[in-house]
Amino acid sequence: MGANSWYGPLADPSADAGYGADHPERVGFFTDTSVCIGCKACEVACKEWNALPADGVAEQGAGGDVLGMAGMGYDNTGGLGASTYRHVAFVEQRVPATRSAQTDLDMPSMDLPGAVTSGEDRGDATEVRWLMSSDVCKHCTHAACLDVCPTGSLIRTEHGTVLVQEDICNGCGYCIPACPYGVIDQRKGDGRAFKCTMCQDRLGAGLQPACATACPTESIQFGPLDELRARADERLASLQEQGVTEARLYGHDQDDGVGGDGAFFLLLDEPEVYGLPPDPVVTTRDLPSMWRHAAAAALTVAATVGAAFLGGRR
Repeated sequence: MGANSWYGPLADPSADAGYGADHPERVGFFTDTSVCIGCKACEVACKEWNALPADGVAEQGAGGDVLGMAGMGYDNTGGLGASTYRHVAFVEQRVPATRSAQTDLDMPSMDLPGAVTSGEDRGDATEVRWLMSSDVCKHCTHAACLDVCPTGSLIRTEHGTVLVQEDICNGCGYCIPACPYGVIDQRKGDGRAFKCTMCQDRLGAGLQPACATACPTESIQFGPLDELRARADERLASLQEQGVTEARLYGHDQDDGVGGDGAFFLLLDEPEVYGLPPDPVVTTRDLPSMWRHAAAAALTVAATVGAAFLGGRR
């Protein structure tokens, strides 16, 4: 393993995992939330391709299954889980009302009597905007879930992604608290861990993941990770030139706490607004130093016991 196998920038996670120099280049997702329309096509395509069970389905007697509601507006899935590898979040915000000039089409007014018109000063008026974002497993450069798995169920693939081999998962659940993003989960009635596979079976056939194929606005972009990072830089610069100063990239920095993500995002607000940790850190980062300290402590105890034993025999 290389010097940065536990944390820090790592140019080639697949090579670090033991793949030969001829392995495929690392691929990933760039999700541009500024063009996400919340259609949930990615969710549907993911569930259909991976044959995932529906969320929130309640039995209604002989009438069949009825999709339940999560109480979160149009967000019926609620979050990522063992049966939801893609989750489209709907974040509702109140923002200052748009001050841009309006075009008078000489149409009948729909305002209430006495209401302030669009051309007048609206003071502290606000309007609602939705931030929509399709979340997914980040396929971290340094994946704590992979580090803690005792059976080898979690592996690094030749494409640089992180994959759960369901057939050898023993359901221990160690990977769940290890993930800094809270992505992995155990499926009820099964016990094993599940998460996004980045459609490993499709990658092997030269196809794109189902979610990226289904996205009508190209909010979800798939391809070689280096190309996606360059494309994301260009998109961010373009938005900021247009005055969208709040735009930022998340999971793009290879010097962050997980060595950069294999699935990163362009956001229009702080990460916390989207339910993402602001400064994720691989939870196994300090394992080498912990083992060294534990070994030093064990040697100290052994030396102390040995000295006491030898001193008692005099």
